[in-house]
This record gives sequence, C-alpha cells and structure tokens, in this order.
Amino acid sequence: MDNLRYIRETMEGASAFTAVPGWGGVAMGITALGTAALASTRQDGNFWLATWVVEALISFCIAAWAVYRKAGRAAVPPLSKPGRKFALSFSPPMIAGLLLTIALYRAGHIEMLPGSWLLLYGAAVTNAGAFSVRIVPAMGLCFMLCGVCALFSPAGWGNGYMAAGFGGLHILFGLVIARKHGG
Repeated sequence: MDNLRYIRETMEGASAFTAVPGWGGVAMGITALGTAALASTRQDGNFWLATWVVEALISFCIAAWAVYRKAGRAAVPPLSKPGRKFALSFSPPMIAGLLLTIALYRAGHIEMLPGSWLLLYGAAVTNAGAFSVRIVPAMGLCFMLCGVCALFSPAGWGNGYMAAGFGGLHILFGLVIARKHGG
C-alpha cells in the first residue's frame, strides 16, 4: 500500500496544472478594459489607483471562480499537488507587487505602478506556468515585456499599457487557452 501511495503521489506531482481558465482570462480582460476606460476619465492619481485596486480584487474573484469551475469539470481538485505548486509559485511576485505598491504610493511614485504591476504579474504567471500548459509561461513573458515597455515609456502611457496588458493580453491568451485547452 505504501508503494502504491508513493507511486500515486509521484504521478500527481509530475502532472501539469491544467485548470488555468481561458474564459476566465477573457472575462478578466474585459473588466480590465472597462477599468482602463474608467481610470482615464480623471487625472487624479488616487482615483486611478483605487480604480485599479478594485479591478485587481474583481479579477482575483473571477480567476478563483473560473479555476474552481474548470477544475470541477475536469474532476481534479484545484488544490491538488500541481495546483498547490502553481499557487505557491504565483504568490511571491504578487506579494512583492503588493508591497511595492504601498512603497511607491507612499513615495509619491504612482506613475511607476503600471510597469511594476505588469512586470511582477508577468513574473508570477511565468513562474506558475512552469507547472501548467506551455502557453501560460509565454503569456507571462508577454506581460513582462509589456511591463518593461511601460517602465521606460512616458508616464502618461501607463493606463494604455494597463489596458493592453491586463485587458488585451488576458483576452488574447484567454481565447487561445479556451480553444486549445478547454474553457
């Protein structure tokens, strides 16, 4: 029995996390495009930041719901060994992003947030993608490239990069994931 348990755990650990939701990514992209439009209506940095923080919370809820839904359809627990590896790889860059957001806000450098967020989100997706299907790390690298461009572009372009990254890239890769990997 111990040998069978070891074999089962080894096989589970070697499998990929396939519950990355394509349609959830599309939904996250659509809400991000709406957020970019709303955030561009006022020149107030605090309004811009609050709008995007609310979007991050909405996107987190969409992603969590979509992962649980897709994992349920595949009869794979979201917190299986591959799911835990995915989550543990995704979390450190996201925590770094949260801390960097607080530090940059306190220092009065809100204009650095779009590049930082895109870069760190891309790092999180790339890291976690090592335990998922091939397209996920590619998506992460695209987010990182978008973040680098945002960091070295004029500050006024930041919201456009947010729309392109969190909106456009989520929609594009979400459609590819939905088509090739189901939902």
